[in-house]
Amino acid sequence: MTMLYYADADFLAHDTGPGHPESPARLRAIETALSAAGFPGLSRRTATIPEDIEAKLCLIHTPTMIARVLSGIPAEGLSYFDADTVASPGSRAAALRAVATVCDAVDRIISGEAGQAFCAVRPPGHHAMPGYPMGFCLFNNVAIAAEYARRHYGLERLAIVDFDVHHGNGTQAAFYRQAQVLYASSHQWPHYPGSGHPSENGVGNIINVPLPTGTDGNTFRAKYREIIFPALKKFAPQLLFVSAGFDAHKDDPLASLRLEADDYAWVSRQLRMIADECCQGRIISALEGGYHLTALAASVAAHVRGLMGTDGGG
Repeated sequence: MTMLYYADADFLAHDTGPGHPESPARLRAIETALSAAGFPGLSRRTATIPEDIEAKLCLIHTPTMIARVLSGIPAEGLSYFDADTVASPGSRAAALRAVATVCDAVDRIISGEAGQAFCAVRPPGHHAMPGYPMGFCLFNNVAIAAEYARRHYGLERLAIVDFDVHHGNGTQAAFYRQAQVLYASSHQWPHYPGSGHPSENGVGNIINVPLPTGTDGNTFRAKYREIIFPALKKFAPQLLFVSAGFDAHKDDPLASLRLEADDYAWVSRQLRMIADECCQGRIISALEGGYHLTALAASVAAHVRGLMGTDGGG
């Protein structure tokens, strides 16, 4: 079945300033990797920004937060919501299109147009809290799309798996008391943003798997086999989202885990197998972190092949 690949020039216009790790170069590296041979069935898409986009933002974020972000985008130069979270004149279109993209993927996957989607969006989203932006993130793309799927399509069980090296505190906060959404995160601990302890379990729907500094692929895989995959199978989601951060790679400058591209291929392949069992293979993946360009490109290519089932692994 076709897999969708979302990309758009608006995402390149989100300027974070010289030296910022979350740069447009990330998407250029991904584009080069996914334009290479070896991706049969990968179909490019773009999403329009719908007139009701602010209503979609309100599914997760408060009106005050939305107004703060949109009014804080500068007419020129850069503005800062915190030391790490930057906006430029191009950030409004990028942030709104990122939300629109993941929601568009929901529509297309639910309609049966494709089985899976990878959304190469910027800015990332999983740190954006219901009430404020943070951690490079303006709006929580995946959380909004999951809530959109729940409300618009009446889905009763949605799952989000987050393998970014940083805990997705914004996504956890959005669904902490929402039993219809399972959120499972593996992340370096202790590390930014300081959340993600196993005791943070919501109403039994939050699964946090902290990984100590230096964790390698063998331990990462064991934790998924022992904790995340069984919980995911038991929950049996009707649609699976992936917050796909690639900064747990051993070469990434912002963390200290030791994963390699093959580990991302493995976890992606396993998620595809679970989705095949539970939800007709329906997976929507959205880019979060990953800041070493070569490692990011290789890891995204491995991830996409794993979701497509074309990587040849078992």
